[in-house]
Amino acid sequence: MLQRIRSYTHAILERDPAARSVWDVVFSYPGFHALVLHRIAHPLWGAGWFWLARWISHWGRFLTGIEIHPGATIGERVFIDHGMGVVIGETAEIGDDCTIYQGVTLGGTSLTKGSKRHPTLGKGVIVGANSQVLGGFTVGDGAKIGSNAVVTKPVPAGATAVGNPARIIHAEADARREAAAAKLGFSAYGITQSDDPVSLALRGLIDGTASQEHQIALLWQAVERLACKMDPGCVPKEAALEESFEADKLNELVGK
Repeated sequence: MLQRIRSYTHAILERDPAARSVWDVVFSYPGFHALVLHRIAHPLWGAGWFWLARWISHWGRFLTGIEIHPGATIGERVFIDHGMGVVIGETAEIGDDCTIYQGVTLGGTSLTKGSKRHPTLGKGVIVGANSQVLGGFTVGDGAKIGSNAVVTKPVPAGATAVGNPARIIHAEADARREAAAAKLGFSAYGITQSDDPVSLALRGLIDGTASQEHQIALLWQAVERLACKMDPGCVPKEAALEESFEADKLNELVGK
C-alpha cells in the first residue's frame, strides 16, 4: 500500500509543473488525498466491509470533491489533476500511468447489478476535463479522450476520441488527413492539434471549393476573350464571370 501511495506522489511530481515537493503534494493535492482514501476503502470493500468502505469513500468525496467508489480498481502512478467533480464508478478499472482531469465521469449505462457497467482504462490513458466515458467497454493503452467528449463505445489503443458523441481519430488517419489538406493549401493543424476534425474537414472543402470557383472564372474569361477575337462585335459579359462563392463567411460559420 505504501508503495502504491508513493507512486501517486511521484506521478504528480512528474506531470504537474506546479508541484514543488513531496510535502506540497501530500498536504495540498486533493487528487492524492482521494486516491489514498481509496487505497484504504478498496480492500475493505473486497473483504465484505461494504458499509465501512462506502463511509470512507463518502468522506473522501466530502473532503476532496472526488467520488471514487470503493469497488473501483485503480493502478499505479495515476494522477487526478484538480479533480473537482470527478466520479469513478464501482466496476471502473484504471490502468497504470493514467491522467484524469476535473469533471470526468467514468460512469455506467446499465442497471444490472453485478455486471461490468463502467469503463476500463488501459495504461497511459489521458481523460480530458469534463469528459464522460459511459459504459462497460475498454479504452486502449495510450488513448486520449478530449475535453467535453462523450464516449459510449470502445477507443482503440493510441487513438483520440473527441466530440459529442465522440468520434474516434486514429493517428495514421490523422497524418493522412493533414497531408491531404496540405495539398489544398490548408494546414489542418495550423491552429491546434485538438481542433474539431469535422470543422477542419469542412474548412478544407470550403477553401478547395473557393479555389475551384476562382479557376473556373478565369477559364470562362479566357473563353470569352477568345470568342471576342473571332467575333469583333462581341461584348464580354464580365459581370457573369465574377466569383460568387463566399468562402470567408462559410469559414466563419464552421469556426475559423
